[in-house]
Amino acid sequence: MIEYRSIRVALLGAGSVGSQVARLLLEQGDELAGRIGARLELAGVAVRDVDAPRDADLPRELFTTDAESLILGADIVIELMGGIEPARTLVLQAIASGADVVTGNKALLATHGPELFAAAEQVGAQLSYEASVGGAIPIIRPLKDSLAGDRIDRILGIVNGTTNFILDRMDTTGASLEDALATATELGYAEADPTADIGGYDAAQKAAILSSLAFHTEVPIEAVHREGITSVTAAQVESARRAGYVVKLLAICERLADPDTGEEGVSARVYPAMVHRSHPLAAVHGANNAVFVEAAAAGPLMFYGAGAGGVPTASAVLGDLVAIARRHVLGGPGTAESTHAELPVFDIGRITTRYSITIEAADEPGVLATIAHILADHGVSVGELEQTIDDTTGRATLVIGTHEARESALSQTVAALAESPVVVSVASAIRIEGAE
Repeated sequence: MIEYRSIRVALLGAGSVGSQVARLLLEQGDELAGRIGARLELAGVAVRDVDAPRDADLPRELFTTDAESLILGADIVIELMGGIEPARTLVLQAIASGADVVTGNKALLATHGPELFAAAEQVGAQLSYEASVGGAIPIIRPLKDSLAGDRIDRILGIVNGTTNFILDRMDTTGASLEDALATATELGYAEADPTADIGGYDAAQKAAILSSLAFHTEVPIEAVHREGITSVTAAQVESARRAGYVVKLLAICERLADPDTGEEGVSARVYPAMVHRSHPLAAVHGANNAVFVEAAAAGPLMFYGAGAGGVPTASAVLGDLVAIARRHVLGGPGTAESTHAELPVFDIGRITTRYSITIEAADEPGVLATIAHILADHGVSVGELEQTIDDTTGRATLVIGTHEARESALSQTVAALAESPVVVSVASAIRIEGAE
């Protein structure tokens, strides 16, 4: 029998993901040792309450409330606590002690990533974070390694399973946002307080991580434009369906050049948008996630799978753990992050997109001409126009699909339409993303 050296692993947090990581480490120890060339020894699990119920049956003697002592002497620390503090302090302590770190903490990385990566680079430690975006979907390592020699132009991601479930249910059943959210809560897809999901905060954190990695530029969470799905209505979803589109909450990371100055920069943004049903992202149903990558040489690439859940996310954590453990066997320092491009992060007003604008107006002569003048005054042209007349009210409903234009011009157009005396109301304005 082969005698392997031991690599000590400290686990911080035993929630739905952490408990599954601990279980798999204990159950698959021999198999993992054969892959690594060393045995992973779970030194302990730091928790707030050692007697709290867990998602997996684990030996009680593994648990401790003393995270700092557990870190000392560990070769690899897995941080799955969530939140900013004490996670940030403990990760910095682990790095300072000489340990490598695996984390799935998107909030921590989006807020303090540069600080943590700089600390790891200074001592030659590895900080890996595959589980922070997309659950089980391998997206961090492909961007970091497989596509390191390519130029990433754009990323469109469905990176929040809760909102995708809600919007998918609205699309397939005609449910309202409130009813779809209630169903998501009943099935365990939504938290009791769903603000982080439906407000777009979770997706924005992931957009910050993806754009920083894809464009080798620090993109702080404050620079990510964020809109949630709280204003999406059943009428919008139905209108999109009739036009051959589906509404999705997208995280968009884009490299672009300012059309006026030629300056190159990046954009990171999150908002609900219409996606044509022929686009691969339109076929992502339920609580699944998907990331669509457009690379200069590799072309379009699609990564799809379970975006959350204890066991799927634990798979991503173990992937990072095995990779780091192999480096311990072979020797050598960790791989530093590449954020040296230092491209500016553009404001949302500088991007180019398309809008679908639904307005109610009086059914009178000259109304269409007035609306056309408003669009033309802002440099926005009409790509599609659908008009229906309500004979009982004498009002016309116009659905205007624009050609591509600057976001600033499009938003000013919507504001001008709302102020026009010929327009009763702007019922909806939603962006269109993804080529057909």
